[in-house]
Amino acid sequence: MGYQVTLRLPANLGKELDHTAKRLQRRRTQVVRMAVENFLDAQAETRPIQRVRDLLGKVESGVPDLGQRHREYLLKRLRNGK
Repeated sequence: MGYQVTLRLPANLGKELDHTAKRLQRRRTQVVRMAVENFLDAQAETRPIQRVRDLLGKVESGVPDLGQRHREYLLKRLRNGK
């Protein structure tokens, strides 16, 4: 490991960290590293497929002309990033 970080935690969070580390049979540093990795993964930019996933494979989308204008809706969603 090449990067070191020092942090202070509130007592209740420290106790919860200790409890979780003991339950997982891991060191506290390993649990913190896993938590940071999970957080950063969740914050990473979403892939384009995730932006339109709710439009794919649905019989009832609530969009009355989705069948006829599906390409337009997909492109609009990809461009807007929503």
